[in-house]
Amino acid sequence: MSVLSWIFSAILLIFAIAIIVVVLLQEGHQANLSGAIAGGAESFLGKNKSRTLDSFLAKWTKFIAIAFFILTLACDFITAM
Repeated sequence: MSVLSWIFSAILLIFAIAIIVVVLLQEGHQANLSGAIAGGAESFLGKNKSRTLDSFLAKWTKFIAIAFFILTLACDFITAM
């Protein structure tokens, strides 16, 4: 394996760990259902805070997933050469 292949593999490993962490930090969609059915005691500010955090994590999940896919293709292309 060339040095470039090792570098891409290390970056790919970092992105793999990052995508796992970002996905695990996101709140499940079913967690919001209990508050809607039971009337939920959350305040308006608490709901907006979780929405902004969830939207932030969702955006980063998309970014990391696209980068992970591109890096995977790049690693495959480099090892095929």
